[in-house]
Amino acid sequence: MPTTNMIRAGLAAALLAAPLPLWAQSETPTETPSETPGAAVESADIDTVVATVNGTEVTLGQMIVLRSALPQQYNQLPPEVLFKGILDQLVQQILLEQSYEGETPKAVALSLENERMARMAGVAIEEFLKTAVTDEQIQAAYDEKYAETEGKEYKARHILVETEDAARELISQLDDGADFAKLAQDNSTGPSGPNGGDLGWFGPGMMVKPFEEATVALEPGAYTKDPVETQFGWHVILLEDVRDQAAPALDDVRAEIEAELQNAAVEAHIDALTEKAEIDRSGAESIDPALLSNMDLVE
Repeated sequence: MPTTNMIRAGLAAALLAAPLPLWAQSETPTETPSETPGAAVESADIDTVVATVNGTEVTLGQMIVLRSALPQQYNQLPPEVLFKGILDQLVQQILLEQSYEGETPKAVALSLENERMARMAGVAIEEFLKTAVTDEQIQAAYDEKYAETEGKEYKARHILVETEDAARELISQLDDGADFAKLAQDNSTGPSGPNGGDLGWFGPGMMVKPFEEATVALEPGAYTKDPVETQFGWHVILLEDVRDQAAPALDDVRAEIEAELQNAAVEAHIDALTEKAEIDRSGAESIDPALLSNMDLVE
C-alpha cells in the first residue's frame, strides 16, 4: 500500500508541479480547524470552501479535480486519507505560491496556456463524439467489414522484398517449380522469413487491405502472379488453405469498430475546421527548428 510520502509524491506529479518536500516537514502552519471529511454535509458542491490560506480559498472542486488525476494505485486508499493528503498538498502549494514575490515566469505562463488549450481541445472532441457515431453507422461498418469474407479464415505464406523487380524474379522462379518456403527462407525480409514465410491462420481485418484482397482472390494452392505492394514492401503470397469461421458477434467487435469510426470522424472534423479557418504559417518559415530545444528563450 502506498505510504504517505508516496501519496504526496503522487499528488505533486499529478499536478505537473515541482516535487514538494512535504515528507521532510514535521510541522505545518497554524490553521483554523475544519470539520472532518466524514462529517461533510450532503449539500456540498464544487464551490464549497474547504479551507482558506491567508484569504485564498481551497474548494471541493479543486480537490476533486486533483483526485481525478491521481494514478490508479491510489484508489485503494481510504477516502479520509486521500482527503487529508490532497488538502495538505493544496494548502502547502498555495503557501509556496504566496511566498513567491516575483512575476510569473514566462515558461510557467506558456505551460498554463498550452495546458488550457489541450484540455479545451479534449472537451471539444468529447462533445463532438457524443453525436459523431451512431448505432446505424456501427452496424453498417460491421456489415461492410465482415460481409464478403464472413465465415472465412485463410492460411498463407508470403515472401517480402524491397522492390517489384525482386518480387517478379521470385514469381518467375515459382513458375519454374521452386519451393515457396525455401524461397521465403532465402529471400524474405519479413519476420516470417525463417519460417518459410508462414503467417498461420488469419481472418478479415488482420492484414493490411492490399494484402488481404490479394489473398482472398486466390484459390488454395495458388500464389500471386503479380507482386502485391503494401507500406511494408512487395509481397508474393501463397494461399495454402481456407476454412470456415463464424464471424465475430457485433458486441465482440463493437468497441473496435466504434473507435475506428470515431478516429475517422475526428480526423474529418479537424480537416473541416482547418479548411474553414484562416491559418497563416508564414512566420514559421524563418525559424530554425533547432530553437525548440532552447529553453533559454523562455526564461
